[in-house]
Amino acid sequence: MDALSDLLAPYSETIGKIAGTITTLQFLSGVALLNDIRKKGSSDVYPVGPFLGGIVLTVLSLKLGQLMGDQPMINVNIIGFAINTVFMVGFYYYASSENKSKIWIKIGYVSLFLMACIAYANFEDPKQIEFRLGMLITSILVWLVGSPLLNLPNIIKKKSTEGMPFPIIFAGQLVATAWTLYALSIRNHVMVYQNLFLWILGSIQLAMFVLYPSTPAKKPNAKSAKKEK
Repeated sequence: MDALSDLLAPYSETIGKIAGTITTLQFLSGVALLNDIRKKGSSDVYPVGPFLGGIVLTVLSLKLGQLMGDQPMINVNIIGFAINTVFMVGFYYYASSENKSKIWIKIGYVSLFLMACIAYANFEDPKQIEFRLGMLITSILVWLVGSPLLNLPNIIKKKSTEGMPFPIIFAGQLVATAWTLYALSIRNHVMVYQNLFLWILGSIQLAMFVLYPSTPAKKPNAKSAKKEK
């Protein structure tokens, strides 16, 4: 690891800019998913987590950027919040009446969670809240990246990755790779391990797309079943 850090160190600033650019572009990865939802005419088969999670992450990261006085971080997350809000509206528009009620309940929980976090950040010691808020953001990111794996038994049973947001997973993998290289270049071992963990989770999910198609496996009809007998 030290040898790789030595190799990347002279290019840390460039790698950091590339990582930041990829992260910004990641916000747009939901466009392909939203287009797929539009074609299907329904968002019910997809989890709302990635879009709600994107709003949570950008709000918390925006607060962290304000605490740190990091203007680029603030700017990126303002854009990210706006994009994820648009995606959330689109997801809601294509949801069935039953799912729309469930989405509103989740939005309520998310709103309460964000208000509690921001209130805590306003009263906590600035020296402590930066670290704690950073760890919270990392934990949420790990949960978002790994959450599709909870559906792994069903994916294997159906032999289909239908419902898994490939564009978001792939974009997340690029982001994890870029920030891992940047962390290596600045010798931030904690950041390296965090992003390597995210990279491993993403790799497992991408492997599912190699093993299984994104369309449901066709069930044999009655005639073909009789012929097989």
